[in-house]
Amino acid sequence: MFNDSRRAAGSLLSMTAEHVNDILIALADDVEAASAALLAANASDLARMDAENPKRDRLALTPQRIAEIASGIRAVAALPSPVGNVLDRRTRPNGMTITKVSVPFGVIGVIYEARPNVTFDVFALCFKAGSAVLLKGGHEAAETNRAAIAIIRGTLEAAGVNPDAAILLPDGREATAALLSARDCVDLIIPRGSRSLIDYVRDNARVPVIETGAGVCHTYFHNSGDIATARDVVCNAKTRRVSVCNALDCLVVDRSRLSVLPALCYSLAEHGVHIYADDEAYEALDGAYPYLHKAAADDFGREWLDYKMSIATVEGIDEAIDFIGRNGSKHSECIVAENREAIERFQRDVDAACVYANVSTAFTDGAQFGFGAEIGISTQKLHARGPMALPEIVTYKYVITGSGQTRP
Repeated sequence: MFNDSRRAAGSLLSMTAEHVNDILIALADDVEAASAALLAANASDLARMDAENPKRDRLALTPQRIAEIASGIRAVAALPSPVGNVLDRRTRPNGMTITKVSVPFGVIGVIYEARPNVTFDVFALCFKAGSAVLLKGGHEAAETNRAAIAIIRGTLEAAGVNPDAAILLPDGREATAALLSARDCVDLIIPRGSRSLIDYVRDNARVPVIETGAGVCHTYFHNSGDIATARDVVCNAKTRRVSVCNALDCLVVDRSRLSVLPALCYSLAEHGVHIYADDEAYEALDGAYPYLHKAAADDFGREWLDYKMSIATVEGIDEAIDFIGRNGSKHSECIVAENREAIERFQRDVDAACVYANVSTAFTDGAQFGFGAEIGISTQKLHARGPMALPEIVTYKYVITGSGQTRP
């Protein structure tokens, strides 16, 4: 099937941007028309998952979410094509012209967990960027993903396009291992999910990898921070959707602000958030917060993906930056402060893809950044960082034109 994907990628090179956009719009229509089938397949997956599993929210489809998927596909269709753009052009003294042009990667493999919307998002972005895609979804979403890939391949076939531009790999580790080793057929692998998934892919892949997904996110409440701002930012970052990578995992608070910690945290209690606090923060919240626990060492640097978070106490911004550097995943970090110098210092010195001041980390998202859909949030520094949208899923080549020049 890897060779099938490579052949399909070659056939995409001659497609016009208009043809690509027409197919994406047709796909959005087909997704909406197949809403009942998608919901039925999703119900089968949900029936196998523990009702208390926080990942259930990621897995679940609703009519509204299906409408949002279709809207996202149409948004990708409306974006400028990232393929064939002249990035640079120069003429050398000998008369030859060197042009740097954006081109597709070719075949992109994406490994992800229980998020069936990713199947559509990833296909739309890769197809718009001229690449075939190999999809390896989590077993939790197996039925939903099979229903999704049937819609995608049906749309491609109806448009006269090789349906192998989108292939869903079988369940199981064998298919994952084969994908990670397919150097001659796959140009890039993007894992999107938990830290354990990303570590496994990075440690075992023989194909180039861009890491996305895992987010251990902090918000630092500086001694100049406004309590109301901190309360709103922390509550939104933690509770908007606990199972996503931009959700808050740890509140870092200046020692001088511990007295206002109950006021900052009270809205979290309304959502049933369990707090795992260090000794000082525990003392400040004891008797004032209903879901309070003493933190263990491994409660820091943890991606909770649940209605749980930790609190760490620091003595000033130096300790806060150091703590985040040791415990973060270089995803999204925030400072709540009114002091301009502190904000500038934090945003300069914190090493993360997205560094916020007085804004919820929930905004780390391609659509929220105005990029349309995203293929993931890159936490590394090579090629792409932060929300990976269309410009980040193409590469480039140099096209050199001359009139018979030879090198002395």
